[in-house]
Amino acid sequence: MKFIFNCFMGICIGAGAILPGISSGVLCVIFGLYEKLLDSVLSFFKDIKGNIKFLTPILLGIFIGVVLFGNLLNYFFYLFPLQLKSIFIGLILLSIPTLIKEVTKDKKPRLQDILCFFISLGVGIGSIFLEKHLSINFEPSTNFLYLILCGFCMSIGIVVPGVSSTIILMLLGIYPIYLSSISTLYFPVLIPMGIGLLFGSLVFMKLTKYLLDKFYFTTFSAIIGFTLGSIFVLIPNLYSIMDIIISLLCIILGGFLVFLFGNRK
Repeated sequence: MKFIFNCFMGICIGAGAILPGISSGVLCVIFGLYEKLLDSVLSFFKDIKGNIKFLTPILLGIFIGVVLFGNLLNYFFYLFPLQLKSIFIGLILLSIPTLIKEVTKDKKPRLQDILCFFISLGVGIGSIFLEKHLSINFEPSTNFLYLILCGFCMSIGIVVPGVSSTIILMLLGIYPIYLSSISTLYFPVLIPMGIGLLFGSLVFMKLTKYLLDKFYFTTFSAIIGFTLGSIFVLIPNLYSIMDIIISLLCIILGGFLVFLFGNRK
């Protein structure tokens, strides 16, 4: 049963690499997997058997979420934006108290930690304007080295909570080709992007791990800020009382999912 739940969480994390405004890193934080994933990947050879057991269902889920369900998830996201955005808001909102409790259990926040929180929160809120004003209707480059660079930059959105991979790919002009290549399994684009993504993920994982080891409280304060800031990107358009009711019910559902997965870590 734990394998199935970890696989489902992997599917959600994979969705974060596709859906606009969603961050894979935030979903890792919400599901309580963030630090454990960093440790398992970066210290893989220290406990190969244990790490394989932990990573296999999550990586399988990510593969299913990105490759097999990519188009379907994107379709439902645009078909039911109110419901899905509200569920993600519920996931984030109900996970924040747990994150704050975790980070403040040993010491009280300092001024630099609070400042770091507000800076990262501001970045999350600033994503609203990027998401709404970025144009993705221009012809991007498909040069091999450029695609590697795109994959490398995309890894920031996967490793750093609250930073959306889709926004990064929109800025680089590669988002439409990225979606199309996933749906058609077009390897001339997927392979160089995958190379950049793998290399970038290792680089930013090592950097994040270093920051957590040396400046845990400050780094996690920033992670909480990024996570909370991602809510503002997701706020749906509400046109009626019924929309508000549906949104609230979906937020509650998202909170229930936090409780459900939180009890299965």
